[in-house]
Amino acid sequence: MNKKRLLSAVVAATALSLAVVGCAPTSGGGTAGPDKPLYIALVSKGFQHQFWQAVKAGAEQAAEEFGVTVTFEGAATEGSVEQQIELLQTVIDKHPDAIGFAAIDSQAAGPLMQQTVDDGIPVIAFDSGVDSDVPITTASTDNLAAAAEAASHMADLIGHSGKIAMVVHDQTSVTGVQRRDGFVQYMKDNEPDIEIVDIQYSGDPLKATDLAKAIITANPDLKGMYGSNEGAAIGIVHAVQELGIANGKLAIVGFDSGKDQIDAINSGLMAGAITQNPVGIGYETVKAAIAAIKGESQPKTIDTGYFWYDKTNIEDPEIAAVLYQ
Repeated sequence: MNKKRLLSAVVAATALSLAVVGCAPTSGGGTAGPDKPLYIALVSKGFQHQFWQAVKAGAEQAAEEFGVTVTFEGAATEGSVEQQIELLQTVIDKHPDAIGFAAIDSQAAGPLMQQTVDDGIPVIAFDSGVDSDVPITTASTDNLAAAAEAASHMADLIGHSGKIAMVVHDQTSVTGVQRRDGFVQYMKDNEPDIEIVDIQYSGDPLKATDLAKAIITANPDLKGMYGSNEGAAIGIVHAVQELGIANGKLAIVGFDSGKDQIDAINSGLMAGAITQNPVGIGYETVKAAIAAIKGESQPKTIDTGYFWYDKTNIEDPEIAAVLYQ
């Protein structure tokens, strides 16, 4: 398989920072007036990875282009469901004109989704869907298809036979579930001679490193490993480095981008990865929020696209435009 998904919006990466986008809303938030721009609040999974900084950059670009105020915040770590729910409650209490939400746990935010309905605040899901009918649309990668693309390349890399393992960033978010299931299902449907011997869960690079080392040690004949996000993939890379495994002996396939993955691919330690369009995700989320505020109809999902990248195409303009460091 070598399908390249067209990006709905390939936006040049702008300067990244962790500061709040735009000015802080005045007390009360809510309906914009002649001297008060629309206020759109985005709550992400976290700031830990470069991916979220790139999403923020896209939101920042849209805020400037459309003349709206956007705030962007997230949990300290992507596993902090309780903290994210607290952030979401705080945002709702500010009565923004719209909310963008990337759920760590697709079910945990159910009660707060109902509160947004009661308060008349439209919600746009981004990156990871919410187990609710409340979000008007979801701006994200087709994670099932993207994971299948990663699986296809893994199969090619190991000669369509042998043992592989996976480190998945979580098993509660839509992205975690779909990036696991898309990969597993592809192997079941197309690669009868490939055995997935273990699936472990962590998107924290340090924890993922320990998990990957344990998997490799327990399976000396392992031929490949797949990491479902930046943290999981880098954990695998670090595990291979710490165990002194030669470049190319263990095929590593990742997801997302970031400097460490790019360096690993350029050095030959990692075979390749799926890159999303994080800047486009942030941009499309703000754009969809504005449309929702205006009452405009929208598709149920906004596919922001993905590409496979490796050493052979990492410098291609269409790939370079969606990589982030």
